[in-house]
Amino acid sequence: MPVTNGELQLPALDPTERRINRILDPNHPLCREDVVWALEFIKKKVADEDPVLMDLSQPRLMQNFRFFAEAAMSLIHRRHYGDQEADRLRDWLRQAAYGLYKDTPREPNR
Repeated sequence: MPVTNGELQLPALDPTERRINRILDPNHPLCREDVVWALEFIKKKVADEDPVLMDLSQPRLMQNFRFFAEAAMSLIHRRHYGDQEADRLRDWLRQAAYGLYKDTPREPNR
């Protein structure tokens, strides 16, 4: 159902998209639960062989995996995140989820 924003009709985001957008928002305080949720989301997309994966090139898929691994290893090795570390972790999650949700921006330069 569209959400009215003044005169403009905007489609409502589903709960998954809202959560991803919140996690990737630099103003949202990132917590361990958010990181685990994002990694589970990515893992499920891959395990379910989501068709959106077919739209990504092999080099891009390798980049997604690299950033997934960076985020997962960061989660394993750290208990608390400062602002700078949270920003880096958020960027890794953004890169790992590239192409897996509707609001994916153009491919970042890496």
